[in-house]
Amino acid sequence: MFPFKDNIPTDRFPVVTVALIALNVIAYFFWQQGGISLGDPTNAHFQENLVRYAEFPYEVTHPGEQCIPGGSGYTCSDAYGPQYDLPPTWLTVFTAMFMHGGLFHLGGNMLFLWVFGNNVEDSMGSVKFVIFYLLSGVAAGAGQLLVNADAAIPNIGASGAVAGVLGGYILLFPRARVLTLIFIVFFFTIIELPAMLILAFWFIQQVLFGYFDLNSGGEGGGVAYFAHIGGFVFGLAAIKLFADERKRRRQQEAATWRR
Repeated sequence: MFPFKDNIPTDRFPVVTVALIALNVIAYFFWQQGGISLGDPTNAHFQENLVRYAEFPYEVTHPGEQCIPGGSGYTCSDAYGPQYDLPPTWLTVFTAMFMHGGLFHLGGNMLFLWVFGNNVEDSMGSVKFVIFYLLSGVAAGAGQLLVNADAAIPNIGASGAVAGVLGGYILLFPRARVLTLIFIVFFFTIIELPAMLILAFWFIQQVLFGYFDLNSGGEGGGVAYFAHIGGFVFGLAAIKLFADERKRRRQQEAATWRR
């Protein structure tokens, strides 16, 4: 399912949502120098950026130690940071949110951020939305740490932060409807579906994939499902602290009149 547009109007132009999308796109094409895929191990620029600015769970849970490529994976030491002038670990928690592993990874995240982020931003204002988005990303990283705190594996992507936006949206606008493209084998159609159905399906999918990935020893294709879950749960738990209930009601009423 690919969402295109919801029926919740916005009062103001979503400056932060657009800025976040622009930053992610600029980072991918000009900082990471990405194309359709960045998975090619011969892409030296991508590999260097990955080591320097991705979030490594091991680095977070072992303060002072940082990881570089070694052997068949990564090796970590408290000497690598000064030796290779690596950025501090706390910074990578945030830089990793603006990195992606390929064009489809970037496109999917930005599509969901555009469809659902503008209304969440409108419900709380620009400054609060920036804080909410970044905290969602931090919570997503914490979710991944809970299942593999010693993983010397680089984590990148805006998925966790976007998942927080989705969790907030589902509580703010449970009756919203979303124009959605659905593929059925070789056929496709565009229909309007309840946002609750789309986002609940997405969350259940993350839980199931995370469960199977965990039970297969982490051989599920390198997707940090528990980061998605962590971000989504944070969005559910924190949205009421950030959103303005009067704005939310006004948005919901406007959507009702537009039907």
